[in-house]
Amino acid sequence: MRRRNFIAGLFSTTAAWPLAAHAQQGERVRRIDVLMAYAEDNPDGKPRIAAFTQGLQELGWTDGRNIRIEYRWSAGDAERTRRYAAELVALAPDVVLAGNTSTVGPLQQATNTVPIVFAGVVDPVAAGFVDSLARPGGNTTGFTQFEYGMSGKWLELLKEIAPHVTRAAVLRDVTIAVGTGEFAAIQAVAPSLGVEISPLGSRDAGEIERGIATFARAPNGGLIVASDPSTVVHRELITTLAARHRLPAIYPYRFFVTVGGLVSYGPDRIDQFRRAAAYVDRILKGEKPADLPVQTPIKYELAINLKTAKALGLTIPPSVLARADEVIE
Repeated sequence: MRRRNFIAGLFSTTAAWPLAAHAQQGERVRRIDVLMAYAEDNPDGKPRIAAFTQGLQELGWTDGRNIRIEYRWSAGDAERTRRYAAELVALAPDVVLAGNTSTVGPLQQATNTVPIVFAGVVDPVAAGFVDSLARPGGNTTGFTQFEYGMSGKWLELLKEIAPHVTRAAVLRDVTIAVGTGEFAAIQAVAPSLGVEISPLGSRDAGEIERGIATFARAPNGGLIVASDPSTVVHRELITTLAARHRLPAIYPYRFFVTVGGLVSYGPDRIDQFRRAAAYVDRILKGEKPADLPVQTPIKYELAINLKTAKALGLTIPPSVLARADEVIE
């Protein structure tokens, strides 16, 4: 009896195999490519990818089941970014996630038909990535980091934390629009705060070291670090130099504060990757990037390093501490 039951069960199970296989084959596997400007082992990139994949899972997309995700990490190398962009487009994806500003251009050069969703571009209109925020046009849409006008808040915060500052250097890459736009916004609010603004280049480590050292020779100085890729790459050098020259400094992202920076104010980049998953979902379901408006951040975060403040002889005002999302002691 047991043998007959076993054989009957075996035949019924075997008969079900083709049905299960047919069900799996009937579900189309969609391809999503991801191009990141970080190195693969960069700790800043991993949480963003985790937020993106989690967002996809919440919408019913699972890597290995109904989607396949292909990653490339260019580590900030322009030539490698161009090569990876071409490689990913050649794989005929349904949609590509551009993780950083520097990855959007190469992807657009590689294709004008494959949908592209970016997760953090400062000014996509000025960069020529989209026609307008409301109606992107073309094959690209996504999420901006912040408006240039927000850059003025960096100077306001710096002055609130270090009232003695009457001179502020803005560290940015003069070769890209991001640094130029942020510098102009900071200059616009400087007179009302009684602060003289000076530009500093950030194209490489040598330029950063020379610029900060020269600026720090005069008293009452502060430092504003723009959000361009070069400052992100050299964040440990920049925070070290700010400490060495005793310059109160404000940064665009919290990871500057975790490596010793004084204070940061900027968008929650992880949240932007989570929101990008929703746009990828809508595109996979048939919507066009041209019809999906570019969205601005909805979450900003203020981080403060009290240990660094103490080393600089600064007392953070209670009003600033009360607004902080993260305080490192």
